[in-house]
Amino acid sequence: MFKNRIVFGVLFAAAAVILSGCGEYEKLLKSRDFQKKYEMGVQYYEDGEYARAGTLFDQVANIFRGTTKADTVKYYQAKSYYGQKDYMMAGYYFSELSSTYASSVYMEESDFMVGYCFYKQSPRAELDQQTTYKAITAMQMFIVKHPTSERVTESQEIILEMSDKLVEKSYISAKLYYDLGYYKSAILALRNSLMQYPDTRYREDLMFLILKSSYLLADGSILSKKLERYQTTVDEYYSYIGEFPDTSNSREAKRMYEASNKFLENHNKQS
Repeated sequence: MFKNRIVFGVLFAAAAVILSGCGEYEKLLKSRDFQKKYEMGVQYYEDGEYARAGTLFDQVANIFRGTTKADTVKYYQAKSYYGQKDYMMAGYYFSELSSTYASSVYMEESDFMVGYCFYKQSPRAELDQQTTYKAITAMQMFIVKHPTSERVTESQEIILEMSDKLVEKSYISAKLYYDLGYYKSAILALRNSLMQYPDTRYREDLMFLILKSSYLLADGSILSKKLERYQTTVDEYYSYIGEFPDTSNSREAKRMYEASNKFLENHNKQS
């Protein structure tokens, strides 16, 4: 019984502290003491209470506009939203800081964070990649603007990662064409991926799928188009096997090559 009272007392005291804190915060929100709001916003941010910090900086942002603290308020406003994982709003405020306060000490970090927030919003490859393109563009602009920054290497890594995602998106789209039997469209999409991203880690997969699509396109073509398309398949085989001689797909690739070559030889004999 005595132990239960102690536990109840501790819980009651904790609740009282929490309610007291909530009460003070509510009073602060209604207050006209903007300096106090700014100071507490910084304190809340440092304590990891990003939602409270963000609300306070939202309230004082316009008040401090034009003062020496304006860029600092904007910086904490952006960082508070980032802390809440609201990357869209965080990126918006970092962009606003960058475009408004050209001489700010937060300029370099803000320029980087604009791109990084787009990076954090980039969805899986199957979905629309608009934010992925924006992340790449923002990181490229950061490198141009801050070529000596310590963040250049990270920016380059993000650009490469996002580029690979765009290739994966193209690969998934092309594979869909392939699965549906639209081999001509698949070949076009795969070639475009290789032309745009020649150093991608998906290069072997893309080239093999081009070879396979070329073969299946030839195999299903009317007689008048078979000759040209089987010749294209042979050419694709040499390109693929020349670049990846030890590939695990070599047996299947050779089978398609031999079938294509056999058609060409028979055609030459009949000519």
